[in-house]
Amino acid sequence: MKPEEIRIAVVDGQGGGVGRALVEQIKRAHPELRVRALGTNSAATAAMLKAGADDGATGENAVVFNAPRMHVILGPIGILAANGLLGEVTPAMAAAVGGSEAEKILLPSQRCSIRLAVGGTPSMQVCLSDSLRLLDEQLDRLLN
Repeated sequence: MKPEEIRIAVVDGQGGGVGRALVEQIKRAHPELRVRALGTNSAATAAMLKAGADDGATGENAVVFNAPRMHVILGPIGILAANGLLGEVTPAMAAAVGGSEAEKILLPSQRCSIRLAVGGTPSMQVCLSDSLRLLDEQLDRLLN
């Protein structure tokens, strides 16, 4: 598989801040990769497109349609929970992301009522760096 054939989606909602930061990091480290922005709302999609996503789509159908077609999905952990991200993630969206065979690289979020028992709360920068490391590991698996 060639890098340009790898399908990567960043899913986010609300203002798209986490998604924007993920897209920026991915495009800085791997400009050859195609990144699709999937926003639960138009503001999130717009933020990710402005950060450098190659294309994007908005809403429930966009997530439901695209999630099963991706190799890697990144976003806040709330994208796995029905009614996550303050209710923006519909049950169908959560099922599509959770049911996708894509590798899911998720960042913790204080706004999802989901807490991970892994000790401490890392800064967003630490989480972003770790997400890029995990993406690099997955790219190695896909490319080799």
